Amino acid sequence: MLFDSNIVIYSAKSQYAHIKDFILDHHPISVSAISYLEVLGYHSLDVQSQHYFEVFFQNVSMLPVSEKVIKKASVLRQHKKMSLGDAIIAATALVHGLTLVTHNVKDFEWIDDLSVLDPFDQQESEPTP
Repeated sequence: MLFDSNIVIYSAKSQYAHIKDFILDHHPISVSAISYLEVLGYHSLDVQSQHYFEVFFQNVSMLPVSEKVIKKASVLRQHKKMSLGDAIIAATALVHGLTLVTHNVKDFEWIDDLSVLDPFDQQESEPTP
């Protein structure tokens, strides 16, 4: 499973303890290197959150933004307008054959062959045949 940045952020908030439990139940997990940048690069990050995220990223597999990922992300962006971060994260999931775990399912549901899971509703979106 590849966890989107938003799931990492939700896991740090006490009102979303079920997301932290979901993550703990699904080890090993991976994140894209772009998620590290999106989460720890936030300009208003407080010290407690920064520490939580640093520990989080030390305990997961961080997948690099490889040439293959960049090429796949480019193809995705040619098909539909999407943020650079979302394109890289989706491409990382596709290149590595991983299910993308995100709360922003609508941002990704149009991508053929991408399996998407929203831990808030526990319903997996199967790839389009």
